[in-house]
Amino acid sequence: MAHTVRPLDASTWAAFAELVERNNGIFGGCWCLGFHPERGRRGPERRTIKEERVRTGGAHAALVFDGDGLVQGWCQYGSPEELPGIKHRRAYDKDSPPRPDWRITCVFVDKKHRGHGVARAALAGALDLIAQAGGGLVEAVSEVTDGRDAPGRFLFTGTVELFEDFGFARGRQLGTHAWIVSRLVGSERGGNA
Repeated sequence: MAHTVRPLDASTWAAFAELVERNNGIFGGCWCLGFHPERGRRGPERRTIKEERVRTGGAHAALVFDGDGLVQGWCQYGSPEELPGIKHRRAYDKDSPPRPDWRITCVFVDKKHRGHGVARAALAGALDLIAQAGGGLVEAVSEVTDGRDAPGRFLFTGTVELFEDFGFARGRQLGTHAWIVSRLVGSERGGNA
């Protein structure tokens, strides 16, 4: 399947919103706000909040378009200020790693398109967009899946194995299957570290 990756911005908002609406708001109405400062807000205002963030440059994601021009997935990334929420916060804060420049918090793929390289294209796109924005230390909190059956609904942060394929290294274990993974991404001019 041919994929095209574009950043989430005002010009791609409608395509992003169509995917979210096609998938019941993502997890029943998250609208990919679960890691933003407004994560505690509920109801239909979540869509409005996300749209405002996108239109003002306060939300970042690499959107994966299929050959028909429909978005089938994304990888959300941003600064720690933009995305202060993380999984396993208590364990993370006990021995905080070096402060990242960027955080990857959510990888979503439409159910009908899972297993077709969409998550891989989304992560590659996010890393390219991070490099274009100057690069730096990138972290994620993700789940190990090797050797176990892991329900897809728990893998919204991607898998450790996917991140390792892109050069991320495991840092510290935060939960039974959760790890901090990180890597340096060079600026577009300097290449990836």
